[in-house]
Amino acid sequence: MEENSIGVGLIGLGVIGGQVASVLLERAEMLSEQAGRPVVLRKVKVLEPDLSRTQAKKMQPQLFTTDEDEFFNTPGIDIVIELIGSEKPALDYQRRALLAGKHVITANKEVIAKHRPELEALAKKQSVSLSYEAAVGGGIPLIMPFQRDLVANEIKGIYAIINGTTNYILTKMSLEGIDFASALSQAQRLGYAEADPKNDIEGIDSGYKLAILASLAFQSQVHPDDVYCEGVSRLSNRDFRYAKEMGYDIKLLAIAKQSDGSIEARVHPVCLPEDDFLAKVDGVYNAILVEGDLVGKVTFLGEGAGPLPTSSAVIADVVRVARDIFLGAGCRLISRPQLNKEIKKMSEIITRYFIRMNIADSAGVLAQITKVLGDNNISIASAIQKETDETAKTAEIVIMTHPSPEKGILQAVSEFNNLDEVKEVNNFIRVEF
Repeated sequence: MEENSIGVGLIGLGVIGGQVASVLLERAEMLSEQAGRPVVLRKVKVLEPDLSRTQAKKMQPQLFTTDEDEFFNTPGIDIVIELIGSEKPALDYQRRALLAGKHVITANKEVIAKHRPELEALAKKQSVSLSYEAAVGGGIPLIMPFQRDLVANEIKGIYAIINGTTNYILTKMSLEGIDFASALSQAQRLGYAEADPKNDIEGIDSGYKLAILASLAFQSQVHPDDVYCEGVSRLSNRDFRYAKEMGYDIKLLAIAKQSDGSIEARVHPVCLPEDDFLAKVDGVYNAILVEGDLVGKVTFLGEGAGPLPTSSAVIADVVRVARDIFLGAGCRLISRPQLNKEIKKMSEIITRYFIRMNIADSAGVLAQITKVLGDNNISIASAIQKETDETAKTAEIVIMTHPSPEKGILQAVSEFNNLDEVKEVNNFIRVEF
């Protein structure tokens, strides 16, 4: 064992883990110079000893183990990198590493979103660190700015496109006019979407990430269960076409705001003005707009996923922790008080709405719709008839509201569904900015 070296143990050799291992081995000299001491990969924990993988072929066979005890008992491991994803057994591995007095680095958004307070308390007790820069935004620097650079600010809001898969799908639907299923199929063929894309397209992935950012920004533990999540699968190419005609584009936006001692945290499709910066963020790119009382509006933009950007964030954490070990800094967790602010119910949200519905093409129907909206304190900004089916004697209309309470919209939609003249409420989309 190299004297005075800093040992790294890696759990997982998938797409991200393989890239991290590659950087640790191929740039060992550069990383060691930046850390102040040699940084050495000592052990890799894998589920199966699959040495046929390209990255595995470049590594010494003795680096690998499938045995958990052998991995954690390997002498000289100071830093454990967990890159296997999901909650189990990743959470158990992180706990075991921290209890053994090892620094932990992870890209696991689910574990951090659900268990960060517990893990940080454990790390603090053991005088080690818990780092998770790669958990949100891939290679985009986000966690450290919230923990360090923005701490003088009262954060008013976060508006974020933080899932590259859904942003790619919605970009395709917007620019090419294709339907959701076709756009998803393209994303899967290109490797942007998993075979089971549920976590991405239903907003769950974005919800984990928003829970982390909101907790840091608002000094209050926001659990993923506190985040309202609505996905993109019910969006139609007609929604995009009509929104464009009205000067909007549609994005899956993660939104967190605080006001009057309460927090709102939600993920759902939104109509954004076409000239808004976030509306122009296309493809697999991520963008995070943060609004602080001192700094104003700050935007972070970059590729939010993939082995190269994510490995950049993981390795940056490795170098930072290695420097702390070299300097004897011990645990430098930045822990701000958790105020446990109230989480606002989705029904209390007030915003504008884009509503698309099929109605009977006959006199008096619009008056009935207007009455239902008025009875629920919803004011119409505009109403446009888009398409008529002469055979079915139906028409499609799009209504844009003024700012209205969510509970009023939900009640109105329920009442629309009970009207014979309303054939279908096709969609309603919230409008921001």
